Amino acid sequence: MKMKQKVFLVVSLGFLQLISSVISCSLDRTQFPPSFLFGTATSSYQIEGAYLAGNKSLSNWDVFTHLPGKIRDGSTGDVADDHYHRYMEDLELMHSLGVNSYRFSISWSRILPKGRFGEVNSVGIEFYNKLIDALLLKGIQPFVTLNHYDIPQELEDRYGSWLSSQIQEDYGYFAEVCFKAFGDRVKYWSTFNEPNVMVKNGYLCGTYPPNHCSSPEGGCRSGDSAIEPYLATHNVILSHATAATIYRKSYQVNQSGMIGMVMSSAWYVPFRNIPTDRSAAQRALAFDNAWFLDPIVYGDYPPEMRQILGSRLPIFSLNDKEKLKSKLDFIGINHYTTLYARDCMFSQCNFSTSQGDSFVQTIGERDGIPIGDPTAMPDFYVVPYGMEKIIMYFKERYNNTPMFITENGYSQASNEDVPVKDFLNDTARIEYLTCYLASITIAMRQHADVRGYFIWSLLDNFEWLYGYTMRFGLHHVDFNTLKRTPKLSAFWYKQFLDGVKILKQKASQ
Repeated sequence: MKMKQKVFLVVSLGFLQLISSVISCSLDRTQFPPSFLFGTATSSYQIEGAYLAGNKSLSNWDVFTHLPGKIRDGSTGDVADDHYHRYMEDLELMHSLGVNSYRFSISWSRILPKGRFGEVNSVGIEFYNKLIDALLLKGIQPFVTLNHYDIPQELEDRYGSWLSSQIQEDYGYFAEVCFKAFGDRVKYWSTFNEPNVMVKNGYLCGTYPPNHCSSPEGGCRSGDSAIEPYLATHNVILSHATAATIYRKSYQVNQSGMIGMVMSSAWYVPFRNIPTDRSAAQRALAFDNAWFLDPIVYGDYPPEMRQILGSRLPIFSLNDKEKLKSKLDFIGINHYTTLYARDCMFSQCNFSTSQGDSFVQTIGERDGIPIGDPTAMPDFYVVPYGMEKIIMYFKERYNNTPMFITENGYSQASNEDVPVKDFLNDTARIEYLTCYLASITIAMRQHADVRGYFIWSLLDNFEWLYGYTMRFGLHHVDFNTLKRTPKLSAFWYKQFLDGVKILKQKASQ
């Protein structure tokens, strides 16, 4: 045996012994079908940087992050991971992991700097063409998100973006530009990433752009938390229908792709085993996920919402309902955590921790005991069984529509006092990912049609309101030098994808 082979064998055996000592869940690549997509996920604003390069215009997040006090550490995504200039280096990182897919989003303002009011930016098209072609050369399927929170600021300034029905035309135009430019090579399209987060944070509590809210929230220059979230959602849903209709009519047959939507999907456990809290848990799910998906699948908002909100929910016209028919090939599930749900219908809800108008208090502790091990991200707890539960919820509510786990990951708190080696030795992340993947296999054995899994994230990146104070990456990024360094979890993922059976212990529930 050659010396290099001996060294690799020793390192591999040592690595397996190390992770075997910390993981309590059994996992094997053969538990998933050969066609299953395994990848990593990112988004344009969080990694690309180059915020004014290549004729790109300002996005809403470019503007928002430059406002004082909006981001925890005062940072912006102006540079982020500089993926725009380093995408080939990042592609090599993906290839080294052995993934067969990569989920990323397209910057709307890089493709259409002025929306439909200006020209298509050929430089932006060229960047994504190069990225897609390079991925395919490495055997990595692109899984593309059209909108991951960021939109051209031009559309906010012109007509108020998601509060105006004009956005439907703009979004359809943007989607068709992308289908034309990239659809011959892209087989997976998600119209929106977590529109439930974007709408709630943008128009209910005002922590995201456009910073709209009303009492009892504070710090917003304008807004109406009782009306605007539902109006914005209505336009998001009809924008999805517009894009999906264009895709169905003009591109899908020739391009042989799928189009769906990605939701932020926590699981909710009744705080007490009583009817009101069990009902609260179901309402929390409806106000989180069914709010967007029921109209697309069934043509109207969920009854749990209609019962509470009545006329405050917009009405879908007959023409709208026709547009919505059969416009969902898959559901993307971003799942990180499980929380308790407590009814507050007949008591005072704490607005900051309640699910808007659902009269549900969501909390992570009961009698001072957390529902699972806390992570660095507030309200993100390690509760692996929640993955199986949320998958089965979607399976049963939406007739087992194909599903992809489009995000799942573990956060580390980051500050300059933490040694780099502490980030690299991320055994807690390995434990988390292994047990959540094992939970997926339990749902699949119950015939849930799950077809892929994407770890958030390939790289440490700009984490929205938390700036660079949270690290989710399989690869550590030094934000001063932008050097990428694989963490222990990157080696674990490679070993798993290589077919190494990590453990034989019983999965913990």
